[in-house]
Amino acid sequence: MREPLVFLPGMMCDARVFAPQLAVLSRETMVSVAPLTTGERIEEIASGLLDLLPRRFAVAGLSMGGIVAMELLRRAPERVTRIALMDTNSLAETPQSAAEYEPLIIKIRSGRLDEGVEGLMRPEYLAPGPGRAALMAEVHAMAADLGQEAIIRQIRALQRRRDYQAALRRCKVPALVLCGEQDGLTPVKRHSFMADLIPYAQLQVIEGAGHLPTLEAPDLTTRALQAWLREPYVLQTRADA
Repeated sequence: MREPLVFLPGMMCDARVFAPQLAVLSRETMVSVAPLTTGERIEEIASGLLDLLPRRFAVAGLSMGGIVAMELLRRAPERVTRIALMDTNSLAETPQSAAEYEPLIIKIRSGRLDEGVEGLMRPEYLAPGPGRAALMAEVHAMAADLGQEAIIRQIRALQRRRDYQAALRRCKVPALVLCGEQDGLTPVKRHSFMADLIPYAQLQVIEGAGHLPTLEAPDLTTRALQAWLREPYVLQTRADA
């Protein structure tokens, strides 16, 4: 049996964002979804998870979950057997982009959760089409279940996140960098940049998907993850090639 696989959801999301993948991959390996709802720093979230996760594990993170996955790799590289980074960002927030979250925090604290969710996950971040409204409704439902305090903690953690370029350069395990072709939040060029940082990373661009390819194009996303899980462990660094 393969090593356990841990999914890390994006901001405002829970296991529902990986439902199609869980249904398939749970037939092949042990799969779990870890919550990202404690701590106001990415480092705190990762530290708390490491106390609970298996000794060695594969990790697949979506959006904010990808940032936490990079922190796990930075903090405990000997425990991460492979990493998948989906629709995420390896760069730190700039002072300007961090400040842009503040009006959304005010809306959420004042009870206007739906407005805050709309600001954090805009419809144009997803691929256009008849299914976009239903996906937005699902995001709102997950956000409502998480609650305003958990979402505000997630925002604070994103505001304070570090740059992970150095951690990616040191990655020596099978790596998948995946994104939706029409992701309006973290575009393809940002993922090409990340894939270039990681020795022998595989870049997968999912057609017909935006920021949530796990739900927008579930079959393509699942197949990409299956291929990543089958990759051999033995990798050379660029310096060795």
